[in-house]
Amino acid sequence: MYHNVTRKPTPPEPTDEPEAKDRVIHTRVPESLEAELRERAQELGMSVSNLVRNVLGHAFGLVGDVVADGHAIARAARGDKKPAAQAQPASSPVAPPATAIDDVLGWQPIVLGKNALCARCNALLPRGQDAAVGVGTQLVVCPSCLKELRG
Repeated sequence: MYHNVTRKPTPPEPTDEPEAKDRVIHTRVPESLEAELRERAQELGMSVSNLVRNVLGHAFGLVGDVVADGHAIARAARGDKKPAAQAQPASSPVAPPATAIDDVLGWQPIVLGKNALCARCNALLPRGQDAAVGVGTQLVVCPSCLKELRG
């Protein structure tokens, strides 16, 4: 596998805008994976770069959640009554969520103007689909997760 990372010569000034994408990572992948990525990106109406960026960004949070769940299962198997402090999922290098899903004040139903990912189940949400956005956040959840949050 071959990786090449490039950097801009001067770091950008801090702003309130999302983190600038100033680094490029080149990775060799099998032809079949490239074809699958292109097909999936086309189905979702997004570029391959955005699809890969979204998948990588959410993978770290998922790994953190799996590790935390594994620790909880191990504690339960040992018969520990007192749960350890909840492990924080690894933050995404692309766009870490500003708010935890449990801290959202309320959910506003929306129709997506662009493709998104469910902040709760990581489902791909295509443009035009119903969803809900956390009031005062950029967190988006799918209709199924919204129903569970209401429950």
